[in-house]
Formats: sequence, C-alpha cells, structure tokens
Amino acid sequence: MLSTRLLTAFALLTALLAALFYLPDIFWAVLLLGLTVTAAREWCRLGRFSVGQTVLYMIFTTLLGGELLFLISVVVSRNPADSAMIGFYIASAVFWLLAVPFQLAIVRSVRNEWLFMLMGWLVLLPACLSLYQLRAIDPWLLLGFMGVVWISDSAAYFVGRAYGKHKLAPRISPGKTWEGVAAALVAVLIYALIWFYAVNEGHERINWLIPLLLILAVLGITGDLFESLLKRQAGVKDSGNILPGHGGILDRIDALIPVLPVAALSTLLFYSTEL
Repeated sequence: MLSTRLLTAFALLTALLAALFYLPDIFWAVLLLGLTVTAAREWCRLGRFSVGQTVLYMIFTTLLGGELLFLISVVVSRNPADSAMIGFYIASAVFWLLAVPFQLAIVRSVRNEWLFMLMGWLVLLPACLSLYQLRAIDPWLLLGFMGVVWISDSAAYFVGRAYGKHKLAPRISPGKTWEGVAAALVAVLIYALIWFYAVNEGHERINWLIPLLLILAVLGITGDLFESLLKRQAGVKDSGNILPGHGGILDRIDALIPVLPVAALSTLLFYSTEL
C-alpha cells in the first residue's frame, strides 16, 4: 500500500512539474478544466446526488469552468496580475475563513442539494482560476505556494503519527492531532523564513510573506478537515478511486483548494497596479 502511494505521488509530482513549466497555456487550461470536472464528479458523490443531478452538474461545471478559463486566459495575456477575477478569490477567502470554520465547529455541512451544488462551484472554480493565474504570473511562485501545503502535510503526518496524543477534531478526523498541527506550523515557519531571506528585495509588503504562509498552512489544514467532514457525512472513505493508493482528486487537493485562491488574492494585492 505504501509503495503504491509513493509511486502514485512520484508520478503525480513528475506530471505536475512537466505541465507547470512546459505545457502551453491552452493545454494547461484544458488540464485544469479536466481536473475541475473530475473533482466536480467526486463532489456529486459527497453530496449523494442522483444520476441526473450528477450529469447536469458536470455539464454546467464544464460550461462555467470553460468560460471562466477562456476569460482569464484573455485577461492575463495582457497583464498576468490583472484583478478581473479578484471577486472570485475574495468570495473564496470569505467562505474558507468564515463559513467553513463555522461548519466545522457545529460538525455539520450544508445538506440542501442545490446549496451544496453552489458550494461546490465556490470551492472548485476559484481554485481552478488561481492555478491558471498564478502560473501566468510565475510558475515558481505557484510551486512555492503549493510547497506550503506539501511541507505542512508531511510534517503533520510524521510528527502526528509518532508523537500525536491530543486529538484535533475527533468527531471529524480522529487521526489528526494538535501535535501534528504544531509541527506543520513550525515546518512552514522555517520554510517561510528561507523564502523571505531568499527573495527579500527591500519591499515593504514582503514583510507579510511569513504571516501569509502561516495563514495558508492553517487554511490547508482547514481544507483537509472540511473534506473529512463531507466524507463522514456521505459515509465514504475516499472521494473517489481514480488515484491508486490515494483515493480521488479531492483527496489529493483538499488542502490546496482553500490555499490557492487566498494566495492568488494576496499576490494580486502585491503585484497589481490597479489596486
């Protein structure tokens, strides 16, 4: 099982790096749309939609995602740091910083099917758009933000497994511990300090880098817990089975989904000349 997980993780990382640095923009957009639609299919499973609802949701997700990716591709071709999509990032930030913590606190998510559909678009589409825009700004920047999640996840997993005693959210995800959270924050702090001193160019706003990365680490943990809550309500272990040893797409990107829109929002506030 562990060997399968490691092999799949290596294959995914290799494919991501190749796509991130070498794939033409149009094919990057097609890849993102495909991943978003696949994740939408898994979202339908978590919402326990009927076959008809699932088909309609995937069709509308394809149309919405395709149109938004076309619009953002036109916008960023003129100025990668254009703020045309900032409303999506703000809406996502509000959702993850306010609505999701409330749902985790009451250990209950939205149960109405139509609201769950809308919530799915709020979860998936800003993440898709931020992946496109951050890559347009700088692929290394996108990779750096993704690294926050990978480092946080790894530290939390290994330290939590070895030393974890105090449960973080036993009713949602019994395996997560406060010791793991502490390890994740310490690891990301070290990562943030290295990044800060590597890129510090004397700009005032660069001082926000360290707290930003710590906030992103917390958001990543929140995203992980939120998907665990949805899976528990749906009565499933994984969101899907497309990735051997890893479950579904949502299982792999649950921590990235809240991180990337907030990272994009912060980047636009830093780079954009329009704000």
